[in-house]
Amino acid sequence: MAIHPKAIVEDGAVLGADVEVGPYCTVGRDVRLGDGVRLMSHVIVMGKTEIGARTAVYPHSVLGGESQIRGNDATGTRLVIGEDNVIREFVTFNLGSIKGHGVTEIGCRGFFMAYSHVGHDCRIGNDVTFANCVQIAGHVDIADGVIMGGLAAVQQFGRIGRGAMLGGVSGCNEDIIPFGIAHGPHAQLAGLNIVGLKRRGVPRPSIHALRHAYRAIFLETEGSLADRAAKARDTWGEVPEVREVIDFILAPAKRPVCTARIRGQAEAED
Repeated sequence: MAIHPKAIVEDGAVLGADVEVGPYCTVGRDVRLGDGVRLMSHVIVMGKTEIGARTAVYPHSVLGGESQIRGNDATGTRLVIGEDNVIREFVTFNLGSIKGHGVTEIGCRGFFMAYSHVGHDCRIGNDVTFANCVQIAGHVDIADGVIMGGLAAVQQFGRIGRGAMLGGVSGCNEDIIPFGIAHGPHAQLAGLNIVGLKRRGVPRPSIHALRHAYRAIFLETEGSLADRAAKARDTWGEVPEVREVIDFILAPAKRPVCTARIRGQAEAED
């Protein structure tokens, strides 16, 4: 364990083996740092916060700050961060809230670039990548393997499915299906993350089925989105990736599912 003489580690904090706390860091009394955690310098870890093993936190990040809610009561709320994350400069992760489920959860092996923010009561999966200045409001669920471009933002209570991508400078106020690609100031689907599917080793027949299902659900216009999803389940529902997309669409949610821009729609709107 290496604690710089100009760091502050309050009584009660629990530090694992080989933890490094750099100069001008502050570690609060309710904090737990796993083995091999590194706080570079000027890092503040506060509140009831747990950081998993081997996570590296870069200068000026603030982890475990109170939820940004009017009249918030932080009593008993937590922030739980998994193992092997890279948390770059000026990143902020907030505690959960009493009004929510009380805990903000960050998975393992994430890469959070400078100025990223995760609000209260979010659930962030494993292996995510947030580019610079990604902003996540409260109560958002982001599944494993999601990639978000710089300056992208997600509105509260949103969902982004596994393996999806949100382009840079995009505003997401609707849910993005697993394996989808979306972009725009009010993000719309632009297709499927085919490259990501191939990298995950998804078999070619499954990718073809997913393409057919995507067209049937999002590019056809007959019936409601839920009706088209249910119909696609009857045809391609035995394919796990298709079933995952359909289950996502049909699950109860606070926000509608992000739809695709139909070809020619942009010209008609202009």
